[in-house]
Amino acid sequence: MMNFSKLKRHALCLGVVACLAANALSAQAATKSLRIGTLAPKNSLYHRQLQAVGEAWRDAQGGDAKYLIYPDGSQGGEAELARRMRIGQLQGALISVVGLREIEPSIAALQNLPLLFKSWEEVDYVREKMRASMEKKFFDKGFVVLAWGDSGWVRFFSKEPAFRPADYLKMKFFAWGAESEQQEIMKSLGYTPVPLETSDILPAIQTGMISVVPSTPYFALASQIYNTAPNMLEINWAPIVGALVVTRKAWDDMSPVAQQALRNAGEQAGLAMRTQARQEVDEAVAAMKQRGLVVNKPNLEQMKEWSALADKLYPRIRGHMVPAETFDEVFTHLKAFRAIAGR
Repeated sequence: MMNFSKLKRHALCLGVVACLAANALSAQAATKSLRIGTLAPKNSLYHRQLQAVGEAWRDAQGGDAKYLIYPDGSQGGEAELARRMRIGQLQGALISVVGLREIEPSIAALQNLPLLFKSWEEVDYVREKMRASMEKKFFDKGFVVLAWGDSGWVRFFSKEPAFRPADYLKMKFFAWGAESEQQEIMKSLGYTPVPLETSDILPAIQTGMISVVPSTPYFALASQIYNTAPNMLEINWAPIVGALVVTRKAWDDMSPVAQQALRNAGEQAGLAMRTQARQEVDEAVAAMKQRGLVVNKPNLEQMKEWSALADKLYPRIRGHMVPAETFDEVFTHLKAFRAIAGR
């Protein structure tokens, strides 16, 4: 039998092992890392805001916490970023609805309804009305929404000038590879979508694989798309809406102090992204015009044709690209806002 002295030594050894294990776990917690992916260009407004969020989180998390940003789509397209978060290769991403809908399809209602929103005030109103329920849906799917942002209105950049919907029937459109429903709708209306990743846009338009790119002015300037597609249709087709999300696993691993710091920094970043991005739309267009961009503005008759196309699209979008319930909710909120605003 083990004598009392041996028992004491044995207990002491177990205590030492337990302390070492606890210290190891503590060290592991202190070296937590957040890896954030995005298609946003390095040093852009969005990249800088992600850096500010990271600094706030590192200060609160303490220890050897690491915060790494992968800009320029270096981790793949938006659908791929959503996949990488699911398997733990990334802990978060700043992505548009194209990637967010891979997590929660109803988010498409904020971006995939052409010519519905007439102003940023309308976009803000509808988003805020739906925000709590939308964030809960993401939470239930395993993600925490930290910030809501946007990056301007989608305009059409093309090689040849175009003013009306029929002008684009002979052109080849860039289409996000993950949005197969959109591609089917476009084909049914006689248009030619070419599914690609965002990183493929520039070489594709340079080689003639595509001839028109739906893009925000900011992205068109940053990516130099306008050099090859120097015609921009001045029409606010749809807003590009996005969010910064992190996985619930990463969120649950943080200290309460770090969670609060991350949430506060996210709110500030979202406000900055929305405010500054909207200002930079006009600045981007002005900069491109100085370098040869031609802005084509549809007249009243041509705008009626675009509105008629949007009206034709809505029944095809409802229940396909956008869940019917969410589609109807957007229209209800928008009707209420316009009644309040007297529009």
